[in-house]
Amino acid sequence: MASLGGQPILILREGARRERGREAMANNIMAARAVAKAVRSTLGPRGMDKLLVDTLGDVTITNDGVTILREMEVEHPAAKMLVEAAKAQNEIVGDGTTSVAILTGELLKRAEDLMDLGIHPTMIVSGYSMAQEKAIEVLEEMAREVSEKDRDLLEKIAITSMTGKLAGDANIEIAKHAVDMVLAVTEVTDEGKKVVSLKNVIVEKKAGESMEDSQFIQGVIIDKERVHSNMPKKVEKARIAILGTPIEARDTETKAEITITSSDQFKIFADQEKEAIKKVVDKVIATGANVVFCQKGIDDLAQSYLAKAGITAFRRIRKTDLKKLARATGGNMVTNLDEMTEKDLGRADLVEEKKVGGAHMTFVTGLPQEGTVSLLLRGGTQQVVDSLERALDDALHAVAAAVEDGTLVAGGGAPEVELYLKLREYSANFKGREQLAVAKFAEAMAEIPKALAENAGFDPITKLTDMKSSHEAGMKTGGLNTLDGKVVDMWSMGVVEPLRVKTQAIKSATEAANLILRIDDVIASKRTEQPPAGAGMGGMPGGMCGMPAGMGGMGGMGMPPGMM
Repeated sequence: MASLGGQPILILREGARRERGREAMANNIMAARAVAKAVRSTLGPRGMDKLLVDTLGDVTITNDGVTILREMEVEHPAAKMLVEAAKAQNEIVGDGTTSVAILTGELLKRAEDLMDLGIHPTMIVSGYSMAQEKAIEVLEEMAREVSEKDRDLLEKIAITSMTGKLAGDANIEIAKHAVDMVLAVTEVTDEGKKVVSLKNVIVEKKAGESMEDSQFIQGVIIDKERVHSNMPKKVEKARIAILGTPIEARDTETKAEITITSSDQFKIFADQEKEAIKKVVDKVIATGANVVFCQKGIDDLAQSYLAKAGITAFRRIRKTDLKKLARATGGNMVTNLDEMTEKDLGRADLVEEKKVGGAHMTFVTGLPQEGTVSLLLRGGTQQVVDSLERALDDALHAVAAAVEDGTLVAGGGAPEVELYLKLREYSANFKGREQLAVAKFAEAMAEIPKALAENAGFDPITKLTDMKSSHEAGMKTGGLNTLDGKVVDMWSMGVVEPLRVKTQAIKSATEAANLILRIDDVIASKRTEQPPAGAGMGGMPGGMCGMPAGMGGMGGMGMPPGMM
């Protein structure tokens, strides 16, 4: 509301809410910290799990940070910024999402303390940005090199990433499979840079049996069974047709109506339809294919014709799987049967359907093109298999980051303790108020080892003090052994992480915290409920002359009233 000559002027939509200054900042910080607090207890190998129930009643049990944040369906816009930062961490690195949430919350908590002392948010943002640059510099100095030939170290990276994400200890065999898969899809560019194409990794899961029964294969696993029982279960020296079009009679381009008045006419019509389908099948047979993978449907009559010809066929295959299959077999995905030739066929030594966990799956092995691998995950229940899949995904990304960058740092809270000490020293270089911001940034870094100790059942202050003492004594890789609470050399224990996980976590957390701190005005339009069809002025929705609800003020934020 503004006024001109005593006459009030309405600027925002009626019912809109506005908060500014410290009130807006305090509410934003409170919302983001609430999200960070929700995932704090999941950090580390002794972290707790969260049981999430969605609107359909489906249950998810996990301590994976990004999964928890995604399932929480956060509404507050400031809290959503923290969630987006965790998602960005997951997309770029695949691990460290919980650390991002915790660091963001702690940076905001300490920024609020500084604002209570009268320090302007701009000064805090400036100090945080300088501290971030120094932190990354310190981490790079701490990093050690690793190559794809250091298999033992790569397996330790996978185990470290998976530890705490499964009931019990990390499965060593799954960690080995993760390394095998990453190395199989690693390519070297013309510039000599290593690139890991995780899109060529196929992971299928099936409940039943135990984790030890998981299978790794050099090939492609398709979660489908053949469409006809008379088709061969096993095809050697397979010539594979990969189709993006259905195998059925084509519909006419224009609508047509046929009137049948006698059984003879019906027989003629049925014969013509059979002949049309047979012609389509003959086009597939003519290429010499003995295996067909089809993205769409296969007519029942076409299935019979294919079975008589000794061709094994599969339908309703995911397009992503077909693309991987085409790449691995050297075939082409065909969308027009009239143009398909023998050159479009892929090759494989063996295509075999096997029974897995009460269902059937198809294994394509002996491929001419290397670089496509699959892993069949097994577990006692669906929740176990889902947890194993999330843990494997983190392990794959962690190993991939290590192979691409070739750098590692110790885990167990060791890098954060070293950053705490170095940043405290660094803050002494400033005389202005940025000094306090850099010092607070250092304190936020110390919350990671404190959370590790707390979640393991130890006193966080005592354990942080012990770790600081070991670092000051020269053991720069000293971290917390969460089993007995002792401070040990993380390198000797094999607890290591890719450098990229740490640097990206600090970048994501700092950027999210700075973005929230720079907001001093929040405008939320009243959410307008859509009226029944036909209601409103002139038949336009909501009587707003065709203007969608939420377009006034800041309605596009999607923030419901009262969420501040």
